[in-house]
Amino acid sequence: MTIRMWDVSTGVQKGGPWQGHDHTIKSVTFSPDGTRIASSSCDETVRIWDVSTGAQVGDPLYGHNDDVASVTFSPDGKKIASGSWDKTLRIWDAGTGAQVRGPLEGHEDVVTSVAFSPDGSRIVSGSNDKTVRVWDASTGVMVGDPLQGHDKSVTSVIFSPDGTSIFSSSDDRTVRIWDASSTASWVRDPLQGHDYSVTSVSFSLDGTRIASGSWDKTVRIWDTSTGAQVGETLYGHTDDVTSVAFAPDGIRIASASWDKTVRIWDSSTSAQVGDPLQGHDNGVSSVAFSPSGTKITSGSFDSTIRIWGASTGAQVGEPLQGHDRLVTSVAFSPDGTRIASGSYDRTVRIWDDRTAIALSFDGARIASGSYDRTVRIWDTSTGAQIGDPLEGHNDMVTSVAFSPDGSRIASGSGDRTVRIWDSSTGAQI
Repeated sequence: MTIRMWDVSTGVQKGGPWQGHDHTIKSVTFSPDGTRIASSSCDETVRIWDVSTGAQVGDPLYGHNDDVASVTFSPDGKKIASGSWDKTLRIWDAGTGAQVRGPLEGHEDVVTSVAFSPDGSRIVSGSNDKTVRVWDASTGVMVGDPLQGHDKSVTSVIFSPDGTSIFSSSDDRTVRIWDASSTASWVRDPLQGHDYSVTSVSFSLDGTRIASGSWDKTVRIWDTSTGAQVGETLYGHTDDVTSVAFAPDGIRIASASWDKTVRIWDSSTSAQVGDPLQGHDNGVSSVAFSPSGTKITSGSFDSTIRIWGASTGAQVGEPLQGHDRLVTSVAFSPDGTRIASGSYDRTVRIWDDRTAIALSFDGARIASGSYDRTVRIWDTSTGAQIGDPLEGHNDMVTSVAFSPDGSRIASGSGDRTVRIWDSSTGAQI
């Protein structure tokens, strides 16, 4: 496996690569504080990585006997839960890598999805055995009976933001809502409407609505308290919808599809916002909003990641190239400065969200400008930041350049100014 760090707009690599996994990456997730990434793979392991250095933290987490399909951090970042084709879940200490609970046995087929409750006390799992199960995260004991009702494989599970409900999607074309406290039955009838398998679900930030995407080429929005569909079905995609994501504002939804596009929708009007986001040369597998809601990232079977302006739909910079096979998963870090991607090429890659970059003439340093209004200088051999950020601009930095002798850096900004900096001291000249 390889981890690489790149500039989002230019695709220039920073440091690395760092290798590890021996087979396809199935899932990647950031820790809540954004300092680590956990990855799961068909090599039967879970691995933890330091985001700032790209180094693997400790040894691989061994224990599963088959592909590890899903991995997630607990809300406090201290535990990791993993689900596997070996029909089990395992709980790991995120600090030491030691297995603290498991195997959690009960499922009779592949475990496809795992998620922690908001308070970290419980874990929910979905399986190809058509059931949803809830587990005590401290003891590893199953809580109550299996939640039965789906007629086909469960594809995704998630707790509501308040932890009172569990939502599951399935190949039986339904989304179901379960009472997380009783774990005895679903709260209401299945959320029915899709004409084919439900592939992806996403909560609005306030937990009042769910968006679901399906192989029936549509996106639908549901009221979590009543189970009723909200508004009209969102039509527009011409092929299977693979991924959906609510924006932090709870109004916009992004959807990805095999039709090679990303589309943005207004959930209050059921209308598509602007034109499709086009650029990928193959199906789009994954989509995510930045925490600020200003950007969207997408991963594709064309092996690239792309960044889009959420308000304009315009592609930001060049495609992020480096993966050798299809990209299966993309995610923003909690602070929005990095993107992690997983791929069938057995790699996890980390991309640094900058808007401008320049290489010193001797090749020893990189200067980058960012949406955070700063300029930063980096050592090309180590990937480490040199000195403090260069602060002074009042808007995003759009362009940077070294002087021929490398002693100065010029930066241009959306604040309509050009500033000159001493590259050794970081002082504005």
